[in-house]
Amino acid sequence: MIDSFCILLLSFLSRVAQAAQPSAPDPISVPLRDLTWGQLNFLHTTDTHGWLAGHLQEPSYSADWGDYVSFATRMREKAEAQGRDLLVIDTGDRVEGNGLYDSSEPKGIYISEILRQQHIDLLSSGNHELYKKNTSEAEFLNTVPNFRSNYLASNIDIVNPKTNEVVPLAPRFTKFTTKNQGIRIVAFGFLFDFTGNYNNTIVQPVEETVKEDWFQEAIRDTDVDLFVVIGHTPLRTAEYRSIFHEIRAVHQEIPIQFFGGHLHIRDYARYDSRAYGLASGRFMETIGFMSIDGLSTGKSISTTPATPLRFNRRYIDNNLYSFLHHTGLDEESFPTEHGRNVSQLIHESRVALQLDEVHGCAPRDLWVNRARYPDEDSIYTWLETQVLPDLLKDGIRGAQPALAIVNTGAIRFDIFKGPFTQDSTFIVSPFTSGFRYVKDVPYEKAQLIIQVLNKQPQILTQSEQNALTFTLGPLEQLAYSEDVVADSALNSRVVPGQILLSTPEESRTKLIPGYITSDDEGTDGDDTIHSSISFYRVPNCIHSLISVNGSTVPETVDLVYIDFIERYMALAAKFVDLDIDFFQDSEVFMPSKSFTDVILGWIKKNWKC
Repeated sequence: MIDSFCILLLSFLSRVAQAAQPSAPDPISVPLRDLTWGQLNFLHTTDTHGWLAGHLQEPSYSADWGDYVSFATRMREKAEAQGRDLLVIDTGDRVEGNGLYDSSEPKGIYISEILRQQHIDLLSSGNHELYKKNTSEAEFLNTVPNFRSNYLASNIDIVNPKTNEVVPLAPRFTKFTTKNQGIRIVAFGFLFDFTGNYNNTIVQPVEETVKEDWFQEAIRDTDVDLFVVIGHTPLRTAEYRSIFHEIRAVHQEIPIQFFGGHLHIRDYARYDSRAYGLASGRFMETIGFMSIDGLSTGKSISTTPATPLRFNRRYIDNNLYSFLHHTGLDEESFPTEHGRNVSQLIHESRVALQLDEVHGCAPRDLWVNRARYPDEDSIYTWLETQVLPDLLKDGIRGAQPALAIVNTGAIRFDIFKGPFTQDSTFIVSPFTSGFRYVKDVPYEKAQLIIQVLNKQPQILTQSEQNALTFTLGPLEQLAYSEDVVADSALNSRVVPGQILLSTPEESRTKLIPGYITSDDEGTDGDDTIHSSISFYRVPNCIHSLISVNGSTVPETVDLVYIDFIERYMALAAKFVDLDIDFFQDSEVFMPSKSFTDVILGWIKKNWKC
């Protein structure tokens, strides 16, 4: 596989290709809002999860990483022509979630080369880079060197696989001066207080990190015009509040710009009049744009009075229609040779991985959050009533009834009507989690465990509540408190039922469904004016029971669960007085079959084209 990749890379370097993926749908003409440029401007991606080919079934997000390379280049040229600066930011979770990453062996051998083709000025790690030993080592040995001092890891250490020493994953911080405006920047790169990492990495809590000597010395620099804090951290968390208050205790006037991620939402947060934060969605759906005007340029803040600042944000839909509009170019002048080559590398990588191989044809759309559970259009209803029962039939012990529990966060994306491809397999469920089970659990206790996981967080401690809600369900719904939000499926704090139309002219234009984001600056942040999408909450876990006695309620069941949630199963069992040590008493269920394998096997069997 490595040799074939080298041949593919040489082939890529020898030709110029067309931009975007051949099978990508054309973007749709829609009403757009312009960007507001400043002295310093940013492009931001986060939680791309391997979607560097773009969305091949959704026109709104159909641009690929090569198109983004061209976009960043043209935006940088536009900034330079006006004497402005532009920085490109990425805040982690670049891995797991798409066939371009997950289907290679070893994982990620194609995507690493594609990713490095973009000039990224500042980037950081997400939690997905740290789940597995080989993933974090690849990050340390490949991605960090690819981006050198631009990669920041303020609170992450790793065991160096070559020396066995504990070292920082990447530099703790950096200081640089922008090319055109001469803005002096001190930048940090954080990860939220993540505890699910493999034991070859160490994530230090942010509140401890900001008390360390190196951080305290860095924030006491007086020759600085702006602090930039990037990180795989939601904007409205104790971690970022801690960093903000620590800097503000030393510098009350120096502006601070945060970039966040992890929750897969568009968001913009105001910390004070001189500090803001931007989060830019997920899965290459969004290119975040941020601008700051009124910054000092090379002057000592200690002797300069406070300057009125202007911060602006825009969430750009990732498609060529938006890119052409914001650069002021056309289809001929927009693509760069480099961007076209990157698009070709993506295409040839997809061909090598056979990502367009069709395994079956979905008879209808199945939604993660756009359909109410347990309606038939919910992907979880399909899993609960069709896929999981088949799983249990194949693996149960003789006549013993079984009950299977799967967390809803194990499903990452919708299924669209039509061909279900090799790529779709990893898009829907990219994880390698398998199943375990414990024998002969009282059925009533098994039902209570499900209630603990879904319905009764009040019986848990605050930290246990956070652990359960933070990891079991879809990340996006952590930003919502209502059962139903009749608006974009992924917006931050949207107003129920809101449809955003800026002008009478735009209201007469046919809109396409998409984001309608409400954030700390209002409802005008999206570059594309969309019609609304429904968002429905789903439980943390779903379950399915199968019994050879049909409708008879069993006395005991074999309790089957996806292995990712084992620690939560153990926690819930404690509260229902179930005396089982899940870590000692459980066994592997259906060896060598992952949850992804189970889904794909069912589709091959049942969804014929």
